[in-house]
Formats: sequence, C-alpha cells, structure tokens
Amino acid sequence: MKAVIIEKTGGPDALKYTEVSAPEPKRGEVVVRVAAAGVNYIDTYHRSGLYPVRLPYTLGLEGAGMVERVGDEVSNLDHGGRVAWASGPGSYAELVAVPASQLVRIPNKVDMDVAAAAMLQGMTAHYLMTSTFPVRAGHAVLVHAAAGGVGLLLIQMCKRAGAQVIGTASTPEKAQLAREAGADHIVLYTEEDFQQESRRLTDGRGVNVVFDGVGKSTWEKSLNSLAPRGMLVLFGNASGPVPAIEPLTLSQKGSLFLTRPKLNDYIATREELLRRAGEVLGWIESGELNIRIDRRYPLAEAAQAHLDLESRRTTGKLLLFP
Repeated sequence: MKAVIIEKTGGPDALKYTEVSAPEPKRGEVVVRVAAAGVNYIDTYHRSGLYPVRLPYTLGLEGAGMVERVGDEVSNLDHGGRVAWASGPGSYAELVAVPASQLVRIPNKVDMDVAAAAMLQGMTAHYLMTSTFPVRAGHAVLVHAAAGGVGLLLIQMCKRAGAQVIGTASTPEKAQLAREAGADHIVLYTEEDFQQESRRLTDGRGVNVVFDGVGKSTWEKSLNSLAPRGMLVLFGNASGPVPAIEPLTLSQKGSLFLTRPKLNDYIATREELLRRAGEVLGWIESGELNIRIDRRYPLAEAAQAHLDLESRRTTGKLLLFP
C-alpha cells in the first residue's frame, strides 16, 4: 500500500510517498481503509523532530474511513462500518491499524471527509473551552489564528457559550472568515497591536482567557492581554516553542494562570473520548457547528500540504485523500 513516511527529520522535503507493508490488526485493533486523513501541526512537529518519534515513521494521527478488518477481542465494530479517529499513528496511508478504543462511529448525516476534518481540531477546541478554561457567558476570550482550523471552531463554540470573542488574523480575507464564524472583533495583527486592542475592547480590564496556538511570537503580549487571574492557554507552537518563563512573572501580572495542554490528556478514557467526539459530531449533524475544509490534496502531495500549513496561508482544515 502507499503511505507517507519520514526516514529522517527535517522540512517538508523529508516526506516520502512510498510503498509500505499493509498493517495487520493486532489484538484489540481495527484496520481501516482511509477515506481522508487530517493534516495538523502536530504532524509537522513529528516531521521536524520537535516531538521525537521512532524512525522510519508513517505520519498522521487523524482520519476517517471504513472498517476493513478487525483483530481479536474487537466485538463492537464490523466490516464496512464508518469510523473516525484522532489518535491513529500512521494515518497518512491507504490503510491504518487503530486501537478499537480510539475509534468512534460517524453519525449517518455526517460525511466522512467532514468527520476526518472534525476529530482532532474539533475535540481540541472542545476541551480547551469546556475543560481547560470553562468558557461561559460574560467572559472575554482572545483567539489567535482565528481563521485557522482550531480558531474557527473555538469562535463558534465560545459564542455558543455566550462569550465575547476577539480574534487575531493576518489579512482582511481571514478576518472576514472569523467574523462569519461569529467573532465580535477581529484584530489585524499586521496593522494593530492585539495587546492594546484587547485592553481597549474590554474597557481596560483585559480578557479572561487567551487561546494561543501560535507560541513564540505571541505569548508575551498574550500574557499582557489578560485580566487579573486570567489564563493563558498555550496549545501549539506554530511560530516556534515558547522560551522558559519565570513563574514570578505570573504573580506580577495579576496572579495569572499558564497551561500547556494536549488533547491526549483530555481524551484519556474511552468515556471522555466518546463524550467529546459525540458532542462535536452531534453539533455538526444538527447544524450548530460548521467545519471549513480549506484544501484537499492527493496523499502524494502531503509535502505541499505541510508547506501550505506552515506558511499560514490556509484557513480551516487541510485533508489528504489516498
């Protein structure tokens, strides 16, 4: 079967589209024929070596497809069933073996490509605003990269909860997409200072939470945008990892909170995975949540997808199709 692997870490040119052995299901696993695989920043971290993996490594964690074969001790999934996942290493491939415990059924009214686009970013937005910082009516929220895949979903979910949402974007076109998702205010960070604007738009108080997936280039002003006892949620490193922070800084700036969460710790049990995925896919099915698929690529063009993602030219989700 065809897959995209890395034999050494590096830039997008390290990605190799090649023939590999098809997986066999181990005990508790299911082999799925991939209909669509999601492209995410964590894939670029694996490729670059920021998050070390054992080489050679087949990239990709997220996707949707149809059950091809089931291993021993799998009783709740049958051949041909439509499933999606966010923790299936090796998803940049025609076939992938995924633990049955990581698979969720796709609702009948949700297309497989939409399900593939929703799992990782959808559950990320869900845990960030329901668990890491429970957003509620009256909160002021700052969302960086508001027109990105997670950003557009965070806007919709935070507005659903009744919050005031301020987003940052680099171009008027991206700003318009974020407004259409429900953002109350958009700061064009290429022209305006988001720290000053966040203060101005909250009558000097600052925001209750900053959802920052950008990292190195934004974290300091993100801290300065917070109201006393506010929380900076660093959930990504699109511009590079954040340097070491002196804890006393948090005290000096108003008894602030700082966290660096990851999805796996928020879907650590089967029950939590089903709850988060069920709510996200349920909102999509009911029309309460819109998934924007920005670009679709053949699997062989995975390197171009990585280039486009890291250039921050994209808005919404990128998908690969085997």
